[in-house]
Amino acid sequence: MAAAYGSRTLSKDDVNYRMHFRMINEQQVEDITIDFFYRPHTITLLTATVLSLMYFAFTRDDGNPDSNLWVGLVLVISFFLVISLLAFPNGPFTRPHPAIWRMVFGLSVIYFLFLVFIIFLNWEQVKQLMYWFDPNLRYAKREADIMEYAVNCHVITWERILSHFDIFAFSHFWGWGMKALLIRSYGLCWTISITWELTELFFMHLLPNFAECWWDQVILDILLCNGGGIWLGMTVCRFLEMRTYHWASIKDIHSTTGKIKRAVLQFTPASWTYVRWFDPKSSFQRVTGVYLFMIIWQLTELNTFFLKHIFVFPACHPITWCRILFIGVITAPTVRQYYAYLTDTQCKRVGTQCWVFGAIAFLEALACVKFGQDLFSKTQILYVILWLLCVAFITFVCLYGMVWYAETYGPREKSLSECEDSGYTESADYVSECFKGEAEGSSSAPTTRRRSKGSSRNKSINGVEK
Repeated sequence: MAAAYGSRTLSKDDVNYRMHFRMINEQQVEDITIDFFYRPHTITLLTATVLSLMYFAFTRDDGNPDSNLWVGLVLVISFFLVISLLAFPNGPFTRPHPAIWRMVFGLSVIYFLFLVFIIFLNWEQVKQLMYWFDPNLRYAKREADIMEYAVNCHVITWERILSHFDIFAFSHFWGWGMKALLIRSYGLCWTISITWELTELFFMHLLPNFAECWWDQVILDILLCNGGGIWLGMTVCRFLEMRTYHWASIKDIHSTTGKIKRAVLQFTPASWTYVRWFDPKSSFQRVTGVYLFMIIWQLTELNTFFLKHIFVFPACHPITWCRILFIGVITAPTVRQYYAYLTDTQCKRVGTQCWVFGAIAFLEALACVKFGQDLFSKTQILYVILWLLCVAFITFVCLYGMVWYAETYGPREKSLSECEDSGYTESADYVSECFKGEAEGSSSAPTTRRRSKGSSRNKSINGVEK
């Protein structure tokens, strides 16, 4: 009986489930051309780690307590990232190298644990920690305390309009371009853009910097920065979708220029996924999942402004923009894993990076609520209720419109490139069937492909297209 229990054979569904989850959580690199960069090197890494630890422990002067804390903290983070290289999953991407995405996941875990630690401190301890990190934060002031917003909105001059095109406007535009690259849907991007402007209106009583003149909000924000960024990002998406990816080995390229070009192109996607959040057979669960995605996106955006207002970080402080860049980086694998969870019927759970991202968003909000009680005590409940109702209604209308559009016009033609940063040989047992524009309108995820060993004749000389 024990032997029979231990020899349980996995069913076909179990195998497909495990392989689908591995596809989004532990993407593998095949057709490796330079083996050295993809070998574990565990003994070498252990030796280097121990030697570096011995060096820092016995050669540096430990007479400065602050320096000891800084060096200890940096080394703890560094060695945790070393463990990340060995133990954490690759995630859904493999370019430019899986080790980078393992470290990104490791950093997200560190930030998650830091937020857990912060929540159990009191306000005085948090301030002491902030001032230890940067003593200049003792003298930091909020922009709302030294600036006025939405003043003399009836005065519209070219000088005043041009004064708004600063580094923050460029960051706004570029940020929406990156969001469009991640979401890859005009409908979802514009819905998030419009609902975010409403969010600013309803939270002006808590965050004065949300107050803007009508022409600033409508023309500069929605149309130029948001709209221009969305258009740029979606244009890049369409360009990448229509490319045919045939990657050549750097060993097969004989010219120096070609080798350099191929090395640079290692920092570009191996392929590109055509994203379709809705299709003619979108289930209620799928629509609800997209709605939840948009709500969490709004929450993450709100956290940015509440954190710097409550903890008094200027907009130009490294903590502010480093957090924004970090959240942007971990959003890429998060969106890919969440999209696979929503659209692939064989994927039964979200990836680990997606789980950690959701925990980070809620922990940031929890920290804001705990340490911003004075601010939130001024909350006008009516505004919050109206905000929830308006966001829910507009989001519902937009989602309904996108579902109607999918049902009316059907799926597009399948793009020539497939699963992002991957490629698996087409197999119905391994991944879901491709979107081809057929009448079946399957809601499964796009098929991923990998160039087979015998397809070397399809390689291009520059590793990009044939």
